[in-house]
Amino acid sequence: MKLTKIIASAFILLASSAASFAQTADEIVAKHIEAMGGADKWKAIKAMEMNNKFNVQGMDIEQKTVIVNGKSLRTDISVMGQEIISAVDGETGWSQSPAMMGGTGEPEDMPGALIKESKKQVNLGGSLLNYKENGGTIELVGKEKLDGVDVYHLKLTEKGGDVSNFFLSAANYYILKTSGKRTIQGKETEAEVTYSNFKQVEGLTFPYTMEVPNPMAGGTMTIETDTIKLNPKVDETIFKKPAKK
Repeated sequence: MKLTKIIASAFILLASSAASFAQTADEIVAKHIEAMGGADKWKAIKAMEMNNKFNVQGMDIEQKTVIVNGKSLRTDISVMGQEIISAVDGETGWSQSPAMMGGTGEPEDMPGALIKESKKQVNLGGSLLNYKENGGTIELVGKEKLDGVDVYHLKLTEKGGDVSNFFLSAANYYILKTSGKRTIQGKETEAEVTYSNFKQVEGLTFPYTMEVPNPMAGGTMTIETDTIKLNPKVDETIFKKPAKK
């Protein structure tokens, strides 16, 4: 009988501990959202235009991204006088690349896995903002060090099964790094992004510098943000797949 009571007590303690971790994870997410400007402000944003620049193997590249919150996304990349376009509109997506860069020069349907991944970017405010409404669950893995900085490691499991890791500064609750494995065109890829240089735009916080591992060049690709416009006028026909010539 005594042993039964001990086992029962142990289960109660474990359950209490798990509940405590779950609540702590939710508190961390809440503080992150507040640090980024607050849920109400993010949900009030109807659209955004962002202009970035980066360099790959000596080539200067400019990127323009237009997002209609929760619905559509289009990215135009200019490199060596050529244009690469990708767009997602609801459940559909398309892309267009010049022949010299492996494309056909015509608009082509985007693979389902890329549409799924691109759709995550249409929700302004990030994946943590509405993770519960989107059917996800969050777990506090623990507190650890990232480049000498104290961070909270959160693991987000999305409704579809994708897992993403978020590393939030313990000081200001900004996301300093994200990572996760994705399968695209049958190949598993490790997606990792580091964020820094945070600035505010109309009361909302954005990272103006993003670093992405670039294995082909044996280093890191740094993406710098030039401008961010909130609620610009958007002609939503830009997201529609054009007819082939």
